Amino acid sequence: MEEWYSRTELCIGPDSVERLIKANVLVAGLGGVGAFAAEMLCRSGVGKMTIVDGDTIHPSNRNRQLLALKSTEGKPKALLMEERLKDINPAVKVTAINEYIRDERMIEILQEPFDYVVDAIDTLAPKVWLIYHSLKMNLKIVSSMGAGGRTDPLSVRADDISLSYGCSFARIIRKKLHRLGISEGFMVVWSPEEVDKTRVKEISGERNKASVVGTISYMPAVFGIICASVVIRDLAGLPPKSPE
Repeated sequence: MEEWYSRTELCIGPDSVERLIKANVLVAGLGGVGAFAAEMLCRSGVGKMTIVDGDTIHPSNRNRQLLALKSTEGKPKALLMEERLKDINPAVKVTAINEYIRDERMIEILQEPFDYVVDAIDTLAPKVWLIYHSLKMNLKIVSSMGAGGRTDPLSVRADDISLSYGCSFARIIRKKLHRLGISEGFMVVWSPEEVDKTRVKEISGERNKASVVGTISYMPAVFGIICASVVIRDLAGLPPKSPE
């Protein structure tokens, strides 16, 4: 096994590392949450990844997004992420999809036998449908709820969707999934921390957005890293949580 795997192997053992190398994971959304999730998955040794995002880097992304630099403004997130992952692990097999996925295209992408799906989409409709179609295809999925407006990283949790509370985004997701016959059965990363209403600003003229929520640098990263940890521990055969 290559030297760069040595610390991971020492931590979780060679059999777990081998499981990760053989794994195939989809990450949808490469913003503040998804890019950190994708990078952690790659650094853990996940051997095959499909990454999806149709957006480019905007100046406002620089306060929180892994890929956002002055030098990357205007460049496609999916292609930047692909280059970064291959620089971490030249052996990783990456399929980069520079699209906003929806409808039949989403179903087409999910036909691949993924071992896990990471949902880091921040737009409501495609997020709900990605969760719905993944579950209907018996794919394991972890979904990020709202990191915006929050500042306490120690409040962030990973639980079944049915156990989430205090997050307005999670509440909307639960409501829409209930109408589709889904009330439980997949993990979400969420926080019950109350969001101050002054941290939300209504906007108009933006694609897929009716409001902007203030964000601090570290919170989306925390959500993304916890999403990756759910996937890594499950695929590697590790306990999902430490004993109380």
